[in-house]
Amino acid sequence: MNFDSYKENKGNILLVDDLPENLQLLSDSLIQLGYTVRSVTSGRMALKTVKVKQPDIILLDIKMPEMDGYQVCKTLKADEDLRTIPVIFVSALDDVFDKVTAFELGGIDYITKPFQMEEVVARIENQLTIQRQQRLLEQENIKRRETEEILYQSRAMLASILNSSLDGIAAMQAVRNPATGDIEDFRCLVVNPVIARAFGRNREEMIGKLTLKKFLTTFKPELFNLFVNLVETGEPIKRDFYHPLGNSCWYHFVAVKLGDGFAITIRDITGRKQIELALKDANQKLEQLVNVDGLTQVANRRCFNGRLQAEWKRLAREQQPLSLILFDVDKFKLYNDYYGHLAGDDCLIRIAQTVQQTVHRPTDLVARYGGEEFSVLLPNTDLAGAIKVAQSIQQVIHAQAIPHVKSDVKNIVTLSLGITSLIPVWDVKPDTLIALADRAMYNAKQEGRDRYCTN
Repeated sequence: MNFDSYKENKGNILLVDDLPENLQLLSDSLIQLGYTVRSVTSGRMALKTVKVKQPDIILLDIKMPEMDGYQVCKTLKADEDLRTIPVIFVSALDDVFDKVTAFELGGIDYITKPFQMEEVVARIENQLTIQRQQRLLEQENIKRRETEEILYQSRAMLASILNSSLDGIAAMQAVRNPATGDIEDFRCLVVNPVIARAFGRNREEMIGKLTLKKFLTTFKPELFNLFVNLVETGEPIKRDFYHPLGNSCWYHFVAVKLGDGFAITIRDITGRKQIELALKDANQKLEQLVNVDGLTQVANRRCFNGRLQAEWKRLAREQQPLSLILFDVDKFKLYNDYYGHLAGDDCLIRIAQTVQQTVHRPTDLVARYGGEEFSVLLPNTDLAGAIKVAQSIQQVIHAQAIPHVKSDVKNIVTLSLGITSLIPVWDVKPDTLIALADRAMYNAKQEGRDRYCTN
């Protein structure tokens, strides 16, 4: 990761940890990246510090004497002035209970020690980006409320501001069928230049004319019925819509009932939409960075651990089986020594992608567990189903026929697979599944490799 790209996005960060060496490590790294950093060694000092000057983000350790991180977070969230400060827990505690507790108390994220600075910076920047977007959206909402308030003023006040407004503003009156009373169209009573340009007319050509239904027929025909319902029920309409016009393409409109018609305000939100799309793209890239193995492009160990925890809970509730296959490449050290590490990397990529294509269900997960070891998590699958998957994996890897002349098993790359299946229960840890599969894989190696064993 190129840290220099973060220097222009500075933020005020408070570090809370009772170990000075931890504070020094984080503080030095973050200051070097351009952040403003304050450090304290206790929960009570942290609470005093934030009242003097609020930080943008707090990085908070959990295990501290006198007042732990949970108590600090709980106190912050109970204070009306401090509750919006994002808290990222940084702790060596890796149990799911600790993480759930952290989030229940109001933590916005959780980083497990030992950490990588790239991950810390990515998570900090994600929260700072969200804060910036929230501020922009809050400003946008304030402007909308101001515009909506103007709509309820008299026509005399509207006339004085229409021409100078950056928003499109118009007032429409219902035109009803004399016999049935049904709304057939809307007559334009008031319109400003922004709205007129959208219609391709000037204001004088529109006022008093029946133009709305014809315009909506070529734009969004379904809106006409929504405007009719607005007049009949009084239910306001708020929505975003896409309509390319010059350099703008995204708009937000608010329509409210006004007499026997409605008033509408239209705002160009192209800039905001572009920011939202950029944020979504950044989040997707962060998700990939955190959960995908950089070499093989299948799920990584972190992603596997998270999915295992989630599936264990779900299937414990449903009392359905969860199966796991652990496998590694036979004699892979000899492969690396003979063919070279680049060829070894290519071999792992090929195996990972082949297995990924073999395991078809969306709920199944293929992950690189570590080194040349991989895992396949199979929810709602019993032992017989897991064995079929393992057999398919063996067959497709045999079919690849990757040469391995230094192997005393076969002259091609082979796998040793361990299979296990359990119905999860609440008082048993998910790690039990891993231990059983690992033992089965060990047995497969002891029995001569290039085979699977169950446990």
